[in-house]
Amino acid sequence: MDTLFTIGSFIVALAILITVHEFGHFWVARRLGVKVLRFSIGFGRPLLRWQRHPDDTEYVLAAIPFGGYIKMLDEREEPVPEDQLDRAFNRQALWKRSAIVVAGPLFNLLFAILAYWAIFVAGDTGLRPLVGVVTPHSIAAEAGFQTGDELLRIGDRPARSWETAVLDFMVKALDGEELQVRVRDAAGQERNRWIPGRTLAGLTEEPDLLKRLGLEPSRPVIPAVIGELVPGGSAQLAGLQLGDRLIAADGVPIQSWQEWVNRVRERPDQTMQVEVERDGRVIAPLPITPRATETEHGVIGRIGAGVQVPDGLMDGYLVQVRYGPVEALDQAVSKTVEMSVLMLRVVGRMLVGEASVHNLSGPITIAETAGRTASYGVVSFVKFLAVISISLGVLNLLPIPVLDGGHLLYFLIEWIKGSPVSEESQLQGQKVGFVLLGGLMLLAFYVDLSRLLG
Repeated sequence: MDTLFTIGSFIVALAILITVHEFGHFWVARRLGVKVLRFSIGFGRPLLRWQRHPDDTEYVLAAIPFGGYIKMLDEREEPVPEDQLDRAFNRQALWKRSAIVVAGPLFNLLFAILAYWAIFVAGDTGLRPLVGVVTPHSIAAEAGFQTGDELLRIGDRPARSWETAVLDFMVKALDGEELQVRVRDAAGQERNRWIPGRTLAGLTEEPDLLKRLGLEPSRPVIPAVIGELVPGGSAQLAGLQLGDRLIAADGVPIQSWQEWVNRVRERPDQTMQVEVERDGRVIAPLPITPRATETEHGVIGRIGAGVQVPDGLMDGYLVQVRYGPVEALDQAVSKTVEMSVLMLRVVGRMLVGEASVHNLSGPITIAETAGRTASYGVVSFVKFLAVISISLGVLNLLPIPVLDGGHLLYFLIEWIKGSPVSEESQLQGQKVGFVLLGGLMLLAFYVDLSRLLG
């Protein structure tokens, strides 16, 4: 994947989600009569500024894109003119200050609801939950799953696609209870498969939950037919033409395009004798040498060719999930709530040592995912934005000083004791918060690098 495209997608995602979050604070503050001095996307040196009048809000785009802030009129930060004291944040009633603080995370959650609603109304295409391969001696094999099973229900929830199925498996894995999966087998009979709770408990620790279960989605076999040639690539130089069907390499039959791709990747700078069917006849073997290419996964071979995908190949493998506007809103709210609860539960399990810190994702992983989902299309990128927006909303509500949840904690203490938390206590809390947040960021970087370096 192009590095510039990945970085660009990451910056666009950050800009959108930060703007949503800060706009929540900004909008509610303005509606409650608090003066906002600055609305900044990013930190550090301002790159762009805009201000209509000297007394209006200053809008800033700053150099460091990892965050943003709004600066409100506040006596604790600078002297406030007598005639503007009623617009200072620190002079507002407790409920107003709380509403302004909670608005940022709330807008992140509302953004996710809006994103899911738009996807559900437009229609979301997913992979039909058909089982292609069941790994021998795996959890799925012991539960009785068979090739050709179509998942119908996971617990009490319909399995509309593999995407929804994976989420349901993850939620049930956290419950650690025996799970009933309703399937339709290859013969068309509906049956129940039971997964014991004890085997589900550790599934959330795996980056690939389906692989740990022992299930592989069913996908169509794509014939190894050349549909695209890169000028000057190994395939073109060897004499391959559009429409050529690859039959064998070094005498070993080629059953599918994926099998051919795997062989090419495994043989950088190694010449293969490839048998080809062209216009109904087999021609003499062509010597093809994949060019060694450096990737993030090591050196692989490439020949500069693409596959010819037959028309209608995916018919029967894809499903479309679509709802009417009202039902889509209900589904969007339910999914946002479910994802929020799931994230809170995973965070809680990490805090008590019941879940691995490898559940964390740092900026490297998030950037890679931003680039990958953007390359898939608008719908995938919007889904990614919704998940990250939920993460921002949930994490910002944690009771850690410097986060919105930390300010809400101070307000709760103020409500209980009847007076604000002292500035000295808040200052000490901020120091603790910065240490905790810095440690969390370093840990996320470490997990990212661990994944990157294998």
